[in-house]
Amino acid sequence: MNILRALTAASLCLALAVPALAQQERLIRFGHLNNPDHPVSFGVKRFAEILSAKSGGKMKVQEFPSNQLGNEQQQQSALQGGVQQMYSPATTSLAGIVKEFGLIDFPFAVADFTQADALLDGPLGQALIAKLPEKGLVALGYWDLGFRNVTNSKHPITRPEDLAGLKIRVIPNPVFLDTFRAFKANPVPMPFAELYGALESKAVDGQENPFAVILSNKFYEVQKYVSATNHVYAANILLVSKKFWDQLTPTEQKWMQEAADESRAYQRQVSRAAAQKAVGDLQARGAQFNVVSPAEQARMRQIAQPALEKFSAQYDPAIVKLYNDELARIRKQ
Repeated sequence: MNILRALTAASLCLALAVPALAQQERLIRFGHLNNPDHPVSFGVKRFAEILSAKSGGKMKVQEFPSNQLGNEQQQQSALQGGVQQMYSPATTSLAGIVKEFGLIDFPFAVADFTQADALLDGPLGQALIAKLPEKGLVALGYWDLGFRNVTNSKHPITRPEDLAGLKIRVIPNPVFLDTFRAFKANPVPMPFAELYGALESKAVDGQENPFAVILSNKFYEVQKYVSATNHVYAANILLVSKKFWDQLTPTEQKWMQEAADESRAYQRQVSRAAAQKAVGDLQARGAQFNVVSPAEQARMRQIAQPALEKFSAQYDPAIVKLYNDELARIRKQ
């Protein structure tokens, strides 16, 4: 009888321990490169609120903005090693480990936000995400960073020839390097954290980023000309360390995915409103603003085409076909 009671008590303790284990507190260190006033930071805060609500406060997100946990490469390595739990870089930075992410950086591929969202939220975006777990990363979806535009300290960019000879900082990514070489610019790969100092010291003449990034990082203090080239649509991706993800219960994983899905529309809305407002704010702070005409954009696309064909030949043919099929589909909508 005593043995039976002991076994029953042990079973009861085990049963009680399972939900307790599922409800243990989780601290998620979430790093990114942007400042606290940037739309990516607003997205992190909304994600944190939703996740806290879903988990009854058990899953807490601690935000580390402004490169506090290191530059792009350092944070990516920290996720792969399991030292950091989450990170939201531009998709561009992933091309070093999954080269097909370079497809997102092909210039002039999408014309507007509707097309961009359809491309990333559809089969292509999911096919790219599926390649990350073997690299130690799990992705929960895409946030908005915006269309990238060129700033410089020399003159307005109104046509591709205006880029010739300019030292332009680009993300260390082969597609960006070859695209700007095609425009006869001198692209300089450099971590984002070093960019303001390089612009200030004139080590580089210019850079390219979405309007909200240009404003948030005060590049207008060291760059006179802001040109709306809209050459590439840029997205941020929500990354989770696979080592951390694998420790979570299925319920916790579900909460995280739902929080990512539910924060996405808000983040995109905030980001796009901020981009629109940033143009006026940049002009108010002394930046000289101009828009590149559709005809000159078409010329830029044509000049960049050989570089894109070169990269397409290096990527997984199935992914390239999916990319082209998806672009054809979304352009018809």
